[in-house]
Amino acid sequence: MSRWVLLLAELPLAAQDLASVLARLEKLESENRELKQEVKQLRELVEGKPSVPERLEIVERRVEEQASTKVEEANRFPVTLTGMALFQTFYNTRGANGVDVPTTAAAAPGRAAAGASVRQSVIGLRYHGPGTLWGGKVSGSMFMDFWDGNTEGATPPFRVRTADFTVDWATRSFSAGLMKPLISPHDPNSMAYVGVSPLTSSGNLWRWQPQARFEQRVGWFKGQAAVMQTAEESTGAPANLLANRRRPGLELRGVVGHSWSGERSFEIGAGGHVSESRLGSQRLPSRILSMDWLVTPLPKLSVSGLFFKGENVHHLGALRQSFRVAANGVIHTVHSMGGWGQVSVAATNRVTLNWFAGVHNDRDSDLNRGQNGLNRSGGANVMYKMAPNVVLSFEGMQIRSDYVGTVSRRINRYDLTIAYLF
Repeated sequence: MSRWVLLLAELPLAAQDLASVLARLEKLESENRELKQEVKQLRELVEGKPSVPERLEIVERRVEEQASTKVEEANRFPVTLTGMALFQTFYNTRGANGVDVPTTAAAAPGRAAAGASVRQSVIGLRYHGPGTLWGGKVSGSMFMDFWDGNTEGATPPFRVRTADFTVDWATRSFSAGLMKPLISPHDPNSMAYVGVSPLTSSGNLWRWQPQARFEQRVGWFKGQAAVMQTAEESTGAPANLLANRRRPGLELRGVVGHSWSGERSFEIGAGGHVSESRLGSQRLPSRILSMDWLVTPLPKLSVSGLFFKGENVHHLGALRQSFRVAANGVIHTVHSMGGWGQVSVAATNRVTLNWFAGVHNDRDSDLNRGQNGLNRSGGANVMYKMAPNVVLSFEGMQIRSDYVGTVSRRINRYDLTIAYLF
């Protein structure tokens, strides 16, 4: 009897042990499932990750792609679009003969002229290479407009004004293209005269012509040389006498200049031009000496200009009367002197004032009666920057022309222009 009592007493203890065992088994089973899940995730991670050789192959491929991209970028020339959309209104008093941009006062009274135009707008491209050519940086530009002369046509052509390709080294430069004469590097500031340079026929030698240039810099000094192609048809010689309408020319220029803190500077140059015109069987020299300057004595004041003296100078953009044919058939060159000057003042950050004047004087004894012996121009303008890219300008100018042995004429010209710069 006592044994049964003991067995009955042990039954609850056995049940407790069984429950404990089952709980431990359940816990082990749960931990086992978690371990299996972690093992599965680790296997998936290991199987998805490339091996060391595969990783090296990917890195090499990416390096090749980057190198290819850099080579492509180095072979490109970034091009920037620039220029000026110019709307111009003008009024010329009698004597301008109805032309848009007069450079002389006509001997006959003619008629007054007024109008508006956008054909002096300019479109340009600037480019520069990220790489180098023989250690030099490459750059260049090309500017075009719709100018077709002094009277507006039905469909103004697209004209190349200037273009250049330049390589710059530390102390020297080489450039080639369509450029202003080397001996006349500066221009007055004007938005009224864009199709032709300001003070044309009044001392500014400006005509853009094909040329190649070299420049050497040593301290404050620059030595420059240019080989150019002259345009002989602009000399005013009879077409039947012009043996060659294109002739080679040589120009030299020495410059002394320096800048202080980018606010004050000076540049003074002296140069010369040598070429030869051929009319029939005669060879006629073109010889010009020049001096030019650009001085900024104060941050908001600049003075610039040019002086020249020589013979047969007109193929560089001056009065078209380089020669005189005598009664006996002998051809003589015309001797000339002239120049121009400008004072520019930045009155405020938005307003700039410009005063300029120029003169071209041909020796009367070299001319026939009735030819323009003395041509003078003077004017002023105010430019107001309405917005960072919008400029409003008003300009007034007077042109005086003295004709040998006959009359003196003058015209007044007034321009209102607005330009969007891009």
